[in-house]
Amino acid sequence: MRKEILMTIEKNSKISPKELAILLGKEEIEVANEIKKMEEEGIICGYHTLIDWEKTSIETVTALIEVRVTPQRGQGFDSIAERIYNYPEVHSVYLISGGFDLLVTLEGKSLKEVSAFVSDKLSTLDTVLSTATHFILKKYKAQGTVLAKKPKDKREVITP
Repeated sequence: MRKEILMTIEKNSKISPKELAILLGKEEIEVANEIKKMEEEGIICGYHTLIDWEKTSIETVTALIEVRVTPQRGQGFDSIAERIYNYPEVHSVYLISGGFDLLVTLEGKSLKEVSAFVSDKLSTLDTVLSTATHFILKKYKAQGTVLAKKPKDKREVITP
């Protein structure tokens, strides 16, 4: 049941325990208790809303920053990752394979604001060796949801 609950609420965090119970053929109290237990265990870490900022008048810039660091003895990458994820501007930090060690995502009001974060805060950390910043120009799909949906053709089909 856990897997079904997690897969469902990952796609729709607004679904109520009652609706989820009906969908899974379980009792509402059973589903609610399982969700509460997974929250307490840290399996469910939070509930988020996916917003397509391009459809608002609010200007944001999203950046993916690759970071090469020197791992610390006995702590590996964990302590530097913690220092980075504690900045309020940072949305996520991932340990990755390849030419860089960490992938940091953040949002700012402008390219200048993001660039200032990288040069003034991130690059000045003593274990950071180098960074590469990539700005997202357009989002087509995020968190499993297609954002760039094509408008439906409303023309009528005419057949001979």
